[in-house]
Amino acid sequence: MLSLGMLKSDRWIKDKAQAGMITPFEDSRLIKGVISFGVSSYGYDMRISDEFKIFSAPASSVVDPKGMGPENFIDFKGDICIIPPNSFALGRSVEYLKIPRDVLALCFGKSTYARCGIVVNVTPLEPEWEGHVTISVSNTSPLPAKIYSGEGIAQVVFLGAGALCETSYADKSGKYQAQAGITLSKT
Repeated sequence: MLSLGMLKSDRWIKDKAQAGMITPFEDSRLIKGVISFGVSSYGYDMRISDEFKIFSAPASSVVDPKGMGPENFIDFKGDICIIPPNSFALGRSVEYLKIPRDVLALCFGKSTYARCGIVVNVTPLEPEWEGHVTISVSNTSPLPAKIYSGEGIAQVVFLGAGALCETSYADKSGKYQAQAGITLSKT
């Protein structure tokens, strides 16, 4: 009989973090004036590092997921990243994650950013994927937008599988396995 998976709790997240699933791990951090990060009831609010790649292609070019090279971005390092209006930047998580074989993790942008027209996108973190999470942050507003390094950017929700997968991300030698920095699209 196939059993349904379950949403993982703060207790499970803390136990798995101690075993190396999230490094560095922060317990819940609620600091006045800081976008929250750390463990919550049923998720983990990851932080964005101080490294960014801000989209900056010439006006005549076309955005091509098969051809987005470093020439399409400006590297930036700092406490506050300014994303131009109607543009985006890539960042990476402070945390290095190692997803267990029986878990799929989904990421959702923090409401603090969403309420300002800032959209955070992360694709699902597959079973046995590991690395720093590459985070796409889009500014949908007509004004420049600030992103705060070292503060919460997205919540990771861990879903336990009812059965182990036949082939994990590690088994298929996924092209984004063990990424250590901001990783551009690969084909």
